Amino acid sequence: MALQDLTPQLRTRLSRVERAVGWFVIFAAGLLLFLFGYYIYNRAENRGWFKVKAPFYTYTDSATGLKVGDPVKLMGLDVGRITVMTPPDGSDFEHNIYVEFELIDPNFGYIWSEGSKAKVATASLVGGRYLEVSRGTGGYPAYEFRPFTIVETERIQSVLPEWEKWLLGQDVYKDGTNLVLHALTSLSTNSTVLKNLGVKQIAVLDARPGQKKKYMTAVWNDHDGTYEAFFKGSRKLYALPVDESPAITERLEAVADSVQNALPGVFALTNQLAVVLSNSANLTSNLNEFAMSARPLATNLNAATAHLDHPGALGEWLLPTNITVQLETTLGNANATVINVNTNLVTVIQDIGHSLDNLADLTSNLNQQVQQNTNILSNVSKAVVDTDDLVQGLKRHWLFRSAFKHKETNAPKK
Repeated sequence: MALQDLTPQLRTRLSRVERAVGWFVIFAAGLLLFLFGYYIYNRAENRGWFKVKAPFYTYTDSATGLKVGDPVKLMGLDVGRITVMTPPDGSDFEHNIYVEFELIDPNFGYIWSEGSKAKVATASLVGGRYLEVSRGTGGYPAYEFRPFTIVETERIQSVLPEWEKWLLGQDVYKDGTNLVLHALTSLSTNSTVLKNLGVKQIAVLDARPGQKKKYMTAVWNDHDGTYEAFFKGSRKLYALPVDESPAITERLEAVADSVQNALPGVFALTNQLAVVLSNSANLTSNLNEFAMSARPLATNLNAATAHLDHPGALGEWLLPTNITVQLETTLGNANATVINVNTNLVTVIQDIGHSLDNLADLTSNLNQQVQQNTNILSNVSKAVVDTDDLVQGLKRHWLFRSAFKHKETNAPKK
C-alpha cells in the first residue's frame, strides 16, 4: 500500500513513530560512542598512555617464557611492560637476548644506581617466567627531570643563572681514582675545588624551584659516573644487571639428564638386590630343611632333659652315684686334714712364741749382767788376746811346731 493511500491520521502516527525511532537510534549511537570512549580511556589509564614512561634494558640468557607485552613487576605489582626482545648482533659474544622494558611514572623513581636489578623468575610449572625489578638502596636516581647541561668550569658563574642553586651532575675524581666530590652535591660550595682540581667541564643540574620538567632530561651512566643528556628517541637507556633463574623446562631437562645418567647405577643396584634376594631365598630354604631335620633331635633332647631330677635321668648318666659318694668322702677327708693342719700349725706357732719368750729372757739377763759388771767386756777381750798369744807360742815351740805346718803344693809349671 502506497503512503498516499493512507489516511491523514495514519500518516500522522507513522511520522511520530519514525521520529521516535530516529531519536532512539541517535541516543543508542551516542551511548555506544560514550562507552567506547570510556573503555579506551580506562585502558589508556591502565596502560599508562597518559603517564611518563622510563625505558630500561637488560640481557638474559634465554627468551623462554618471556614475550613482548608481558608485565614487569616491582614488589609484586605490575609497574610496566616489556617492549623489545631481540638477539644481539653477531659481533656481541657476551650477551644472548636484549630485553627492553619501560616503567610507568612514578614507579621508575624506585630505580637507583645501587641495589636495583632485573630478575627473571619462574612464574609457572609450564615454563612461564616474568621480569621483576628491585628497588634501589642508594646511589643516584636512574633518570633526572631537572634541566641538565654541561658547562665550562671557568664560566659557571657567568653562564648559569643563580648558579649557587645548581647541583653537580657527575662524580669528580682526583687522578682518576680518588673520589673527591659526589654527584647531586651543591655547586656553590664546590666550585673552588673544581678549579683547584683542574676540571675543564662539569655536568650540572638546575635545582631551582619550579624548574623540574615533566619529561626526563638526563640518564645516569654507571660506567662513567655521570649523568648524560636524555631526549625522546635517545638510545642511551639505563642498564640493569640481571639475576636470572633457569626456566622450569630447563630444570626438568637437567633433572631428566641426571636421572638418565643415574639409571645404569640403579639398574646395577636392582640386579644386585635381585641376587641378594635369591641368595636369601636359598638360605631360608636350607634353614628350613635343617630345621626339619633337627626336629627329631630337639624332641629327643627335650625328652631327655624333661626329668633331670628323677632316677635314671641324664644327670645320673653323666654323674653316677658311686662318683658322688667318692667325691663326698674325698671332700670330707680333705676337710679333716685341713682342720688337723690348722690345729698343728697353731701348736707350732705357740711353741715358737715360748722359744722367743725364753730367748728374750736370756738376752735380758745377759743385758743385766753386762750393765751390772762393766769390766766383763774388757775381761773377755783380754782373755781372747791371751788365748791368741798362747796359740802363737805353741806354734813356735819345737814340740808342737810340726802340727802347725802347712802342706806345700807343687808350683805350677811355666
